[in-house]
Amino acid sequence: MTQVAGVAEIRSHFPALERTHNGLAVAYFDGPGGTQVPRAVAAAVSDYLLNHNANTHWDFPSSRETDAALAAARAALADYLGGAVDEIVFGANMTTLTFHLGRALGRGWRAGDVVVVTELDHHANSDTWRALARERGVEIRAIRMRREDGRLDEDDAAAKLTPGVRLLALGAASNALGTINEVARLTARAHACGARVFIDGVHYASHQLPDVRAWNCDFFACSAYKFYGPHVGVLWGRRELLAALDPPKLAPASDQPPELLETGTLNHEGIVGAGAAVDFLASLAGGRAPRRERLALVSQVLHERADALLRQLWNGLEQTAGVKVYGPPPGTARTATLSFSLAGHTSAAVAAALAARGVFVSHGDFYATTAVRLLGHERDGLVRAGCAAYTTADEIGRLLEGVRQLLR
Repeated sequence: MTQVAGVAEIRSHFPALERTHNGLAVAYFDGPGGTQVPRAVAAAVSDYLLNHNANTHWDFPSSRETDAALAAARAALADYLGGAVDEIVFGANMTTLTFHLGRALGRGWRAGDVVVVTELDHHANSDTWRALARERGVEIRAIRMRREDGRLDEDDAAAKLTPGVRLLALGAASNALGTINEVARLTARAHACGARVFIDGVHYASHQLPDVRAWNCDFFACSAYKFYGPHVGVLWGRRELLAALDPPKLAPASDQPPELLETGTLNHEGIVGAGAAVDFLASLAGGRAPRRERLALVSQVLHERADALLRQLWNGLEQTAGVKVYGPPPGTARTATLSFSLAGHTSAAVAAALAARGVFVSHGDFYATTAVRLLGHERDGLVRAGCAAYTTADEIGRLLEGVRQLLR
């Protein structure tokens, strides 16, 4: 049976893990905001820039090599998301791609059309559609988040998803609380009332392997820098839906998907790096199985390891007086990302104190502004720690000890 690389081997691929701060090895818990990058990804970016750099579709070697490199990256991301090569759109980031898709979809909408978002959403998702509310009179409905466990209210979802809804814009997983939503079920409910479904998969794609066909969604967006790649965004859409869009574009630009949604000269080196990140993940399984199969195995094993780390972190924080944890508990559908607060301390103060001990965590609202406000931390924010493929149990222990030391 194929074995997935162990944590020690995985860590050997990441030069950033050799960094020290105040004489201490750095423990990176900031993965939900962007993971570290393995050597293979940096090498792919460097090789493209130094040896193949050109613009596309011209009849000389480096241009043809660029065309081939971008095609290979599309194939890698198609395998990662479960779609087809001509359904993969690249852009600056998920936010820019979502705004661009929103403008294209919005051209066919009118006042009174309804878009459903959720209170759990990252605002890169929900604010795109709120912009259309201002521009075109679209009605926005928001599915409630249950404050007690950070999950969506299913009864409220049923009440909000009614005939006349044009789009459900749903986060697959919360970057603030780790909640994994019932994507397939909510997609089916939205389709039953005639709506299309857009999935913000940025946080989900960094923790579990997406499957856009199994979910039966219509659009899916993510960011490669959340799964060990460079800063570039990826949008998947059903080919027939992409082909029917009327996006803002230049007259000479392609009218065919996926290029019709790609504005201007792309970040070629970033796209090459995104493909290399997928190949890096697949390589952790070894063997000669198809890439998608290897990615599925790696995803399963990494999720199991991360779940054990999450339990250690959750239990340690929950048993510490003065600490409050948020979101679904271990053992439920969630990622290994956890947000918490310390009585009498702002999130910024906690992050600074932990950084002094070589433990890097993020703080604030993480652009999940509505969810953090509903939890009562609009002003001071939350502390967020996320486990990645390179996280160890020892690093979890260092984080817990840092929190306890601060409370003392």
